[in-house]
Amino acid sequence: MRRALTAGAGVGTVGGMEHRATQGRLLSPAELTRFDAVMRTPFGAVGVRTEAVGTEDECVAEIVYLPHGAREISPKDRLAREACEQVDRYLADPAFRLELPLRPVGTRYQRRVWEKIAEIPCGRVRSYGEVAKDLRSGPRAVGQACGANFFPLAIPCHRVVASGGIGGFARGDDGFHITIKRWLLAHEGIAFQG
Repeated sequence: MRRALTAGAGVGTVGGMEHRATQGRLLSPAELTRFDAVMRTPFGAVGVRTEAVGTEDECVAEIVYLPHGAREISPKDRLAREACEQVDRYLADPAFRLELPLRPVGTRYQRRVWEKIAEIPCGRVRSYGEVAKDLRSGPRAVGQACGANFFPLAIPCHRVVASGGIGGFARGDDGFHITIKRWLLAHEGIAFQG
Protein backbone atom coordinates (compact mmCIF):
# COMPACT_ATOMS: atom_id res chain seq x y z
CA MET A 1 0.00 0.00 0.00
CA ARG A 2 1.54 3.30 -1.05
CA ARG A 3 -0.68 5.56 1.01
CA ALA A 4 1.45 7.53 3.47
CA LEU A 5 -0.61 8.98 6.29
CA THR A 6 1.54 8.38 9.33
CA ALA A 7 3.67 11.49 9.71
CA GLY A 8 2.02 14.77 10.63
CA ALA A 9 2.88 17.63 8.30
CA GLY A 10 0.28 20.12 9.40
CA VAL A 11 -3.33 20.50 10.29
CA GLY A 12 -5.56 21.21 7.35
CA THR A 13 -2.83 22.74 5.19
CA VAL A 14 -0.89 21.65 2.15
CA GLY A 15 2.16 23.65 1.18
CA GLY A 16 0.95 26.52 3.36
CA MET A 17 -2.44 26.50 1.62
CA GLU A 18 -5.60 25.48 3.42
CA HIS A 19 -7.38 22.65 1.65
CA ARG A 20 -10.78 23.91 0.48
CA ALA A 21 -13.45 22.47 -1.72
CA THR A 22 -14.35 24.63 -4.72
CA GLN A 23 -18.03 24.64 -3.73
CA GLY A 24 -18.74 23.88 -7.38
CA ARG A 25 -17.44 27.19 -8.68
CA LEU A 26 -15.22 27.41 -11.73
CA LEU A 27 -11.67 28.32 -10.82
CA SER A 28 -9.90 31.15 -12.58
CA PRO A 29 -6.99 30.30 -14.87
CA ALA A 30 -4.64 31.58 -12.14
CA GLU A 31 -6.24 29.27 -9.55
CA LEU A 32 -6.00 26.29 -11.91
CA THR A 33 -2.23 26.74 -12.20
CA ARG A 34 -1.81 25.21 -8.72
CA PHE A 35 -2.70 21.82 -10.23
CA ASP A 36 -0.22 19.56 -12.00
CA ALA A 37 -3.11 17.96 -13.89
CA VAL A 38 -6.83 18.54 -14.39
CA MET A 39 -8.81 15.75 -16.02
CA ARG A 40 -12.44 15.61 -17.05
CA THR A 41 -14.68 13.02 -15.43
CA PRO A 42 -18.36 12.08 -15.86
CA PHE A 43 -19.17 14.14 -12.74
CA GLY A 44 -17.05 17.21 -13.56
CA ALA A 45 -13.28 17.23 -13.27
CA VAL A 46 -10.50 16.24 -10.89
CA GLY A 47 -7.48 18.40 -10.10
CA VAL A 48 -4.25 16.74 -8.94
CA ARG A 49 -1.34 18.51 -7.24
CA THR A 50 2.01 16.76 -6.75
CA GLU A 51 5.16 17.64 -4.79
CA ALA A 52 8.85 16.72 -4.84
CA VAL A 53 8.55 14.59 -7.98
CA GLY A 54 11.81 12.78 -8.70
CA THR A 55 12.88 12.71 -5.05
CA GLU A 56 12.33 10.19 -2.28
CA ASP A 57 9.64 12.53 -0.91
CA GLU A 58 7.52 12.64 -4.08
CA CYS A 59 3.81 12.52 -3.35
CA VAL A 60 0.34 13.55 -4.36
CA ALA A 61 -0.34 16.64 -2.27
CA GLU A 62 -4.02 17.10 -3.09
CA ILE A 63 -6.90 15.79 -5.19
CA VAL A 64 -9.81 18.20 -5.67
CA TYR A 65 -13.23 17.79 -7.28
CA LEU A 66 -13.85 20.52 -9.84
CA PRO A 67 -17.05 21.39 -11.72
CA HIS A 68 -17.87 20.70 -15.37
CA GLY A 69 -16.19 23.30 -17.52
CA ALA A 70 -12.89 23.32 -15.62
CA ARG A 71 -10.08 23.69 -18.15
CA GLU A 72 -8.21 20.44 -18.69
CA ILE A 73 -4.48 20.51 -17.90
CA SER A 74 -2.24 17.78 -19.28
CA PRO A 75 -0.17 16.11 -16.56
CA LYS A 76 2.96 18.16 -15.91
CA ASP A 77 4.97 15.30 -14.39
CA ARG A 78 5.18 11.51 -14.14
CA LEU A 79 3.30 11.29 -10.82
CA ALA A 80 0.44 13.53 -12.02
CA ARG A 81 0.19 11.28 -15.11
CA GLU A 82 0.12 8.18 -12.91
CA ALA A 83 -2.61 9.72 -10.72
CA CYS A 84 -4.74 10.53 -13.79
CA GLU A 85 -4.23 7.03 -15.16
CA GLN A 86 -5.37 5.55 -11.85
CA VAL A 87 -8.45 7.80 -11.76
CA ASP A 88 -9.24 6.62 -15.31
CA ARG A 89 -8.89 3.00 -14.17
CA TYR A 90 -11.30 3.66 -11.27
CA LEU A 91 -13.77 5.28 -13.67
CA ALA A 92 -13.58 2.18 -15.89
CA ASP A 93 -13.70 -0.28 -12.96
CA PRO A 94 -15.08 0.93 -9.62
CA ALA A 95 -13.34 -1.93 -7.80
CA PHE A 96 -9.94 -0.48 -8.74
CA ARG A 97 -8.15 1.01 -5.71
CA LEU A 98 -5.92 4.02 -6.21
CA GLU A 99 -2.43 3.36 -4.84
CA LEU A 100 -0.52 6.62 -4.83
CA PRO A 101 2.10 8.09 -2.51
CA LEU A 102 0.04 10.59 -0.48
CA ARG A 103 1.45 13.58 1.36
CA PRO A 104 1.28 13.01 5.12
CA VAL A 105 -1.23 15.66 6.19
CA GLY A 106 -3.90 16.09 8.81
CA THR A 107 -4.10 15.55 12.52
CA ARG A 108 -3.44 12.18 14.11
CA TYR A 109 -7.20 11.76 14.55
CA GLN A 110 -7.95 12.63 10.91
CA ARG A 111 -5.37 10.13 9.73
CA ARG A 112 -6.96 7.42 11.92
CA VAL A 113 -10.35 8.16 10.33
CA TRP A 114 -8.87 8.18 6.81
CA GLU A 115 -7.14 4.85 7.44
CA LYS A 116 -10.45 3.36 8.61
CA ILE A 117 -12.25 4.77 5.54
CA ALA A 118 -9.59 3.31 3.24
CA GLU A 119 -10.61 -0.15 4.52
CA ILE A 120 -14.21 0.18 3.22
CA PRO A 121 -14.45 -1.94 0.05
CA CYS A 122 -16.09 -0.87 -3.18
CA GLY A 123 -19.85 -1.44 -3.18
CA ARG A 124 -20.12 -1.04 0.60
CA VAL A 125 -20.87 1.92 2.82
CA ARG A 126 -20.51 2.54 6.53
CA SER A 127 -22.24 5.18 8.60
CA TYR A 128 -20.42 7.97 10.38
CA GLY A 129 -21.60 6.32 13.61
CA GLU A 130 -20.17 2.91 12.68
CA VAL A 131 -16.77 4.40 11.87
CA ALA A 132 -16.93 6.45 15.07
CA LYS A 133 -17.71 3.37 17.15
CA ASP A 134 -14.65 1.58 15.72
CA LEU A 135 -12.51 4.58 16.68
CA ARG A 136 -14.23 5.20 20.05
CA SER A 137 -15.20 8.63 18.83
CA GLY A 138 -18.29 10.56 17.75
CA PRO A 139 -20.05 10.66 14.37
CA ARG A 140 -19.69 14.45 14.03
CA ALA A 141 -15.90 14.22 14.47
CA VAL A 142 -15.77 11.48 11.83
CA GLY A 143 -17.80 13.68 9.47
CA GLN A 144 -15.42 16.59 10.03
CA ALA A 145 -12.43 14.35 9.28
CA CYS A 146 -14.17 13.11 6.11
CA GLY A 147 -14.68 16.72 5.06
CA ALA A 148 -10.98 17.43 5.57
CA ASN A 149 -9.89 14.56 3.28
CA PHE A 150 -7.22 15.81 0.87
CA PHE A 151 -7.40 12.69 -1.30
CA PRO A 152 -10.94 11.77 -2.41
CA LEU A 153 -11.02 8.63 -4.52
CA ALA A 154 -7.69 7.47 -2.99
CA ILE A 155 -9.34 7.66 0.45
CA PRO A 156 -12.99 6.95 -0.48
CA CYS A 157 -14.85 9.19 1.96
CA HIS A 158 -17.90 8.95 -0.34
CA ARG A 159 -18.42 5.49 1.21
CA VAL A 160 -19.29 7.03 4.58
CA VAL A 161 -22.95 7.99 4.89
CA ALA A 162 -25.42 9.17 7.51
CA SER A 163 -27.48 6.56 9.36
CA GLY A 164 -30.65 7.90 7.72
CA GLY A 165 -29.41 8.91 4.27
CA ILE A 166 -26.51 9.99 2.14
CA GLY A 167 -24.98 12.51 4.55
CA GLY A 168 -22.63 15.33 3.58
CA PHE A 169 -19.58 15.35 1.36
CA ALA A 170 -16.33 17.31 1.07
CA ARG A 171 -17.51 19.91 3.58
CA GLY A 172 -20.04 20.96 0.99
CA ASP A 173 -23.78 20.96 1.37
CA ASP A 174 -24.06 22.86 -1.88
CA GLY A 175 -25.48 20.16 -4.14
CA PHE A 176 -22.29 20.03 -6.24
CA HIS A 177 -20.46 17.66 -3.91
CA ILE A 178 -23.57 15.64 -3.02
CA THR A 179 -24.15 15.10 -6.75
CA ILE A 180 -20.58 13.75 -7.00
CA LYS A 181 -21.13 11.51 -3.95
CA ARG A 182 -24.31 10.11 -5.51
CA TRP A 183 -22.49 9.51 -8.81
CA LEU A 184 -19.57 7.72 -7.11
CA LEU A 185 -21.87 5.53 -5.03
CA ALA A 186 -24.03 4.66 -8.06
CA HIS A 187 -20.83 3.89 -10.00
CA GLU A 188 -20.06 1.39 -7.24
CA GLY A 189 -23.59 -0.09 -7.33
CA ILE A 190 -25.16 1.82 -4.42
CA ALA A 191 -28.17 4.08 -5.07
CA PHE A 192 -29.51 6.65 -2.62
CA GLN A 193 -32.91 8.26 -3.09
CA GLY A 194 -34.00 11.67 -1.88
